[in-house]
Amino acid sequence: MASNEFDDCNLFAPEKEVLEELCESEQEKKNEFNLNIKTSLISPNAIQFDAILSKIRDLLLEGHGEAIYEVGAGDGVDCGLNEDDLNASIATVQSICTQLNCDCNLLREKNVEKGKIAEFLLRMKIIEEDFFEVRVAVVGNVDAGKSTLLGVLTHGSLDDGRGTARLKLFRHKHEAETGRTSSVGNDILGFNSKGIIVNKPDPHSGTLDWTQICRDSSKVLTFIDLAGHEKYLKTTVFGMTGHAPDFCMLMIGANAGIVGMTKEHLGLALALNVPVFVVVTKIDMCPTNILQETMKLLMRILKSPGCRKIPVIVSSQDDVVVSATNFTSERICPIFQISNVTGENLDLLKCFLNLLSIRRDYAQDKPPIFQIDDTYSVPGVGTVVSGTTLQGIIQINDTLLLGPDGVGAFQPVPIKSIHRKRLPVKEVKAGQTASFSLKKIKRQDIRKGMVLVSRDLKAVATWEFDADVLVLHHPTTISARYQAMVHCGSLRQTATIVSMDKEHLRTGDKAVCRFRFIKGPEFIQKGTKMIFREGRTKAVGTITNLYGDIEGKASHNTRMSKQTKALMHHRAQTVNRRTIYNKPNLNIEKSDS
Repeated sequence: MASNEFDDCNLFAPEKEVLEELCESEQEKKNEFNLNIKTSLISPNAIQFDAILSKIRDLLLEGHGEAIYEVGAGDGVDCGLNEDDLNASIATVQSICTQLNCDCNLLREKNVEKGKIAEFLLRMKIIEEDFFEVRVAVVGNVDAGKSTLLGVLTHGSLDDGRGTARLKLFRHKHEAETGRTSSVGNDILGFNSKGIIVNKPDPHSGTLDWTQICRDSSKVLTFIDLAGHEKYLKTTVFGMTGHAPDFCMLMIGANAGIVGMTKEHLGLALALNVPVFVVVTKIDMCPTNILQETMKLLMRILKSPGCRKIPVIVSSQDDVVVSATNFTSERICPIFQISNVTGENLDLLKCFLNLLSIRRDYAQDKPPIFQIDDTYSVPGVGTVVSGTTLQGIIQINDTLLLGPDGVGAFQPVPIKSIHRKRLPVKEVKAGQTASFSLKKIKRQDIRKGMVLVSRDLKAVATWEFDADVLVLHHPTTISARYQAMVHCGSLRQTATIVSMDKEHLRTGDKAVCRFRFIKGPEFIQKGTKMIFREGRTKAVGTITNLYGDIEGKASHNTRMSKQTKALMHHRAQTVNRRTIYNKPNLNIEKSDS
């Protein structure tokens, strides 16, 4: 009886084959809706709407909170929509943006054979602590107008032709007197979710409130103002390696042309694989024939075998959008011709900066690493370090290991507070710059090049490392035991070539070299780019292997600093005392027995 009841119940249950057919038919219906056709946005049903929403959400996640979205382009073959269909598609995109809490801003409309195509900038409305940051290094020869342009961009007022705009950015008295930048300066430009600049200088003092800018911004551009004079090349190299810029803005004075350190800085950016865009300034005071000669030489250099760039002169809004969307390929090199006095083409440059996106993908799920590029002692706060988070997430009250010191040791340090662009935050993520207030540490115990790392990483200081090296320039030959300065991330230290797979190296040669630090061990990682320079000698490379404890290295190091030797002596005495205190009293044991 029970078996008959069971059989009767099974009569109403669908068979396995029927279920599979139903699933397949549903999947076919979903596949029938192609997101890439131009009419997909006109009147989608609920399922289609969800599919479009998922696609746009993925684009925003991939672009770190922003994306450029085309309406009416389709698969690129059958392009263009009429006015009614375009308006219906735009309404669908705006409805999706409302659900995703992002703004939809029209970049441009272009006419094609079968109608129009519209391009929109989609940008998330981000809470004040979670704005995303793009770093732009500003390089170029002395007197190219770097600080003046940054003063005009960040303060919103044109220059008077006598350097008034740059005075707002200088950090030292001698910089204001000479008009030359000698240190690494940081300036910010904030954009809200609609792409509008939010920098508002104080009407009386003319200073910028960084905290308010960050609160009002969805995206903050950090300009790393570097020195153009040859005397400060070491500082410029440190700014390019230690501050991890996403892009490089090469400044050229139209009247002076490509002179001095211009080629040097361009080569530095190319060696570090940083995408470059060029800004030609002072076009208001430059004769037409001189400007044409400068542009011809610039084009020739960018197209040369050493650069292999595709120069694009930006003169319209369409050029801006095309250049920005293709800029991350590192082949396109946009060129802007501007004037800081008349303001000519400054709107195109601002629009381009608004469209720049984060270039690198940082690992947030790995143990944190924070590289230190500067230290401060703030009254009432204590020791403060600033730098860039290379990976992971760091929160307030986390305890990280600070090091390496002169003997390669790391010591635990608690994080007391965190600031991003002077705005207090609870955490900092990979790819973001920040400042930490540290407990139980003095400023003299910290130096540039140190790192804060997680205990889980089990960090080891490195005395020696292998690198694939390309010699860019050397007047004679390089052989073993040659010494020069190594720049890798925020560290800079003299190193010796211990050995290499060739007897001699000349300009243009490649080799695998083993380097040994002279002063003390450092924390470096495989795959990191390095620059090896001394005077006019320049070489670039990638680190391939690391070697930690070199037996007898510390004792035979003749150029070790007094502080390092004193620290080693103190540690040796501490170990000896522990050995004496922990040693059992053999005489007592014998007498007891």
